Amino acid sequence: MPGSPSMRASRLLVLFVSVAGLVGMAFAASPGADSPAPPILPKQFAGWQIQGSAQASKDAAAADPTNAALLKEYGFTDFESATYKSDDSRTLKIRAARFADASGAFGAFSFYLQPEMAREEIGDEGASLNRRVLFYRGHIVVEAVFSQESVMSAASLRELAGVLPRAAGNAGNLPPILAFMPRHGYAPHTEKYAEGPLALAAIESPLSGKLVDFASSPEVVLGQYSTPSGAATLMLIEYPTPALSAAHLRNIEAAYHAAQSKAGVTSVENVGPFFAKRTGPIVAIAAGSLSQSDAQTLLGAVNWDASVTWNENTYFDKKNNIANLLVNIIILCIIVGALSLAAGLAFGGARVLLRRFFPGPVFGHSDQTEFISLNLEDEVVQASPVRPGASAEGPNRS
Repeated sequence: MPGSPSMRASRLLVLFVSVAGLVGMAFAASPGADSPAPPILPKQFAGWQIQGSAQASKDAAAADPTNAALLKEYGFTDFESATYKSDDSRTLKIRAARFADASGAFGAFSFYLQPEMAREEIGDEGASLNRRVLFYRGHIVVEAVFSQESVMSAASLRELAGVLPRAAGNAGNLPPILAFMPRHGYAPHTEKYAEGPLALAAIESPLSGKLVDFASSPEVVLGQYSTPSGAATLMLIEYPTPALSAAHLRNIEAAYHAAQSKAGVTSVENVGPFFAKRTGPIVAIAAGSLSQSDAQTLLGAVNWDASVTWNENTYFDKKNNIANLLVNIIILCIIVGALSLAAGLAFGGARVLLRRFFPGPVFGHSDQTEFISLNLEDEVVQASPVRPGASAEGPNRS
């Protein structure tokens, strides 16, 4: 018996709310706000047990009061320090700074790296001096100081590097410009990386921050080299486009010539021998007490090649990007699958609710649908009658 119009309206409202809830559940799996970053330092590793708890801070001054602004320029995010103790009563003090990406961590590592340190195979790159060990792994820089040296000290820190949190996606990639630094004649542990004017001034660059123009988003790497005519500084500046690099090279050369002819000009810090060239978006500068032939040899080792993009950052907001295309295809598949699931749940749920609230025929069709059969068995029986008097077992032959 049909109900009143108000009852039908209430039933339709319940049906609408139920379907909307099912659709909402289908899309409820989308991620919300970013989860907080995991702790940097573990409770234990390689037989070392933490004493108390790690001291955490998001203030760069807690990591380095003298160079707090420099760390922020590299993308500092947070810092942790802790003291560990081994079974043989040795102690280990660890200070770990986390950055927004591996580029900032490498820049901070190169800033603290000293030429007299010995190379260590720890993390992505490591170095040691006496009981102090410095290394970086992804977007984290770690300084470890042992109370007593041991043959297993490096192995312990390698295990620590393996349990440190990893950077997500492209944040774990190093700057592409590092691949263009020549290896021949390079003085170990002199490579420095800068992302801003503070770091540029700290690494004793032959150019000022004004000439480099960090408003154009360049990346700078600098290293010391040994040549037959003397020590040299090689500086590479990569700009977003070749046109920007060409314009900045003209400004740099003009400033250098002005510095040679006019006293008091400080745009070019080193007004001695100075050589420059451009290759693609990179401006290469060789400065120091080196001859022109040695400078040309050093600069000739820097050649930009568009195919050298194995660690290029692939930001999702750029066009003509194969990674962006693949991500969009995956997102489209997820959306289509979610819509199909939601439609299926909505149709099935609506049918169940309609049968519950509106029993009887639905959409003009009967609930009981007749089954069409061909009755083939009867036809076969009629087509093959048994002869009167014939035995079902066949003729009896005696």
